[in-house]
Amino acid sequence: MSDDTNTPAQQPQPAPNPALKSLDRLVGTWKVSGPEIDGQITFEWMEGDFFLVQHFDLDHSGHKIKGIEIIGFERGWEQLEQAADHTSSQDITSHLFDNQGSTFTYTWEVDGDTLTIWGGSKGSPAFYKGTFSADGNTNTGAWQWPGGGYESTMTRVKSE
Repeated sequence: MSDDTNTPAQQPQPAPNPALKSLDRLVGTWKVSGPEIDGQITFEWMEGDFFLVQHFDLDHSGHKIKGIEIIGFERGWEQLEQAADHTSSQDITSHLFDNQGSTFTYTWEVDGDTLTIWGGSKGSPAFYKGTFSADGNTNTGAWQWPGGGYESTMTRVKSE
C-alpha cells in the first residue's frame, strides 16, 4: 500500500487562448511600404502557440529600426494568483523592443478584415487601422496619433 499524501495535486495545463488565432493571417513575411516607411516584417508562432512573435527591419523616415515584438494574452502574477484555471487578460497585448532602446506596449484587435493596433490600451489616440485584401495578402492602412501619422501597406512575400 502506498501513501500518496505527499504527491502534489495535478494542475491543469494551460492552453493558448483561441482568440489569439485571429492573428494567424499575419504569419509569414511581409514587405512594408509607404511614403515614410520601407522594410520587412516577419510573424511566427512561438513554440506552444501562446505568443505570436514579430521581427521587424524598417527604414522609417531615414531611421533604421530593428526589433522584436511579442504578442499574446497577459497572464502574469496577478492572473496566476487570482485564477487556478490559468485564465488570462481579455485583450491581446504586445511588448515591443527595438535597437534604439524603445519599449512600447500595444493592444491588438481584429474585427473581420480590419486590424487595429492601439498604442497602449484600446481607445488610445495613437493607433494603426488597416484592412486586409480579400485574398489576405495585403493590409493597407495608416498609423495615426495626435499631430501625426503615416500610411503603410503590408504585402505578403511568403507564407510560413
